[in-house]
Amino acid sequence: MEAGTKSSLILGVFIFLGLAILGYTLGSSAIRFKEFERTVSVKGLAEKEVPADIAVWPIHFTAANNDLAALYAKLEGDTKQIVEFLKANGFDKTEITVSAPAITDKLANEYGNTGNVQLRYTARQVVTVYSPKIDLVRSGANKLSELGKKGIAFGGEQYQQKEFLFTRLNDVKPAMIGEATRKAREVAEKFANDSNSKLGKIKSANQGQFTVSDRDSNTPYIKNVRVVATVEYYLSD
Repeated sequence: MEAGTKSSLILGVFIFLGLAILGYTLGSSAIRFKEFERTVSVKGLAEKEVPADIAVWPIHFTAANNDLAALYAKLEGDTKQIVEFLKANGFDKTEITVSAPAITDKLANEYGNTGNVQLRYTARQVVTVYSPKIDLVRSGANKLSELGKKGIAFGGEQYQQKEFLFTRLNDVKPAMIGEATRKAREVAEKFANDSNSKLGKIKSANQGQFTVSDRDSNTPYIKNVRVVATVEYYLSD
């Protein structure tokens, strides 16, 4: 065998052995890495009841007339009475917003039946209360009948629905996230104990999205704040 051929053969054997050893080492490392990657993903729930801190109270009222100027005068008078009523019941002027009236000319409706029109112009207007005085909104809504007796035509119940908001979410977030994370860890620890494993460090965590909803349909001024945290832990034997 020539010297060059012999050297090539020896070099090839060493390369083969090197690749074999490298392959075994990488395979063994992959197995150990896979074993290290044993994880458990758990969820922790935190819920809290809180009172609403903002009330939105839209007061819809209507008017109708054949004379447009008289219609606007009626709307102006009704608006003034409503605003004065609200101020007398504890609301500040800054908490009251008056929208522009929406006027409908029934004779201008080319698709409608205009033959039986008795009052040509109809109007709808809204006075909105935006206030942190939750109790005043709740009690004031029951007093609107006083203005109804003075000739103000309010919209139906569907037009007077109040909305209650909770705007201080940032105040409760830290404590709720902490509670959800603790509950997630409790679940993970139980899983680890049941599977004869040990709970390791956190691999990943997702605090989830906060949701704010009415506690129930009868008490929309009491809110339920909810968050679910998802945490993934390492497990070891």
